[in-house]
Amino acid sequence: MHHTEFELKFANANEQQFHTALKQASQEYLQTKHDHVYASLADLAAIGVLFIVAVLSYLPILITTSTTVYILSYFVFVLLIMLLNVIGQHDACHNTLFKSGWKNRLFGRLVTLPLGLEPEFWRTRHVHYHHHYANIEHYDLDTEENGIFRQTPFQRWRPFMKYQHIYWPFVASLSLTWIALVFDWSDRTGKTRLKTQKVLEGKLGWGLFLGSKIGHLILMLGIPVIVAHHHGSSLTAIFITYLLSQMVASIFVIYLLLGTHWAETQFFTAPENKQITHGWYHHNFVTACDWLQPPIFYGA
Repeated sequence: MHHTEFELKFANANEQQFHTALKQASQEYLQTKHDHVYASLADLAAIGVLFIVAVLSYLPILITTSTTVYILSYFVFVLLIMLLNVIGQHDACHNTLFKSGWKNRLFGRLVTLPLGLEPEFWRTRHVHYHHHYANIEHYDLDTEENGIFRQTPFQRWRPFMKYQHIYWPFVASLSLTWIALVFDWSDRTGKTRLKTQKVLEGKLGWGLFLGSKIGHLILMLGIPVIVAHHHGSSLTAIFITYLLSQMVASIFVIYLLLGTHWAETQFFTAPENKQITHGWYHHNFVTACDWLQPPIFYGA
């Protein structure tokens, strides 16, 4: 982590005792279960199966002469990739999916490719800014002001925003595309705070970035345009399928990953002296909520 003038400091707030107790309880739990903090073999097997099924679901795109089969296969592929991002890439960003850092990064690059996202920029935004400064205005980059959807009480209110409870799914459906086209390129060209984090530096960094962007276009549009169009699918159907599948995937990702920080949580502004008066653990508890599953999902 590269410290910058934007860093905030949380108060100790007598949290050391809680921190020690939490670590001890966690270690005891893992020892009792003969477990560790990384994904279990069962977890990795499930992710592996999902990945294989996703790849297999892409194959009909290459051979079918039916537009209906093409659309269904394409959507299944994108939605399975979306699911892999939610259950796997999030942990990989925190280096808890695999024990090896390079495996986490490789996995992230593979599953973000169909969505067009740059995993290293997303990792930095999520881990360094969002988790460190959740719901703090101008520090949590996941809740930056966008002028369309008001995410915090401190952002400018516009009259049309009184309807955002109605139009938020549409905004959410475009979020991943916005990240891929605007955030990623802004981060890449040094126009955001990520410039100080030295992410994807040099020719190798540019190569990985451009390679992923080009790979996304080839995989999700180039091959379908060449192959599926040759097999009878219209260009209109191909492009609409691409747009709608990305939109549906985006809704799920935003709902599942950001929803816990919107519902019944607190928001903050950074003090001028950059000293947060409460502790980091306290901050995490008041800026996130747990989803409560309906009883039907756990057999009650």
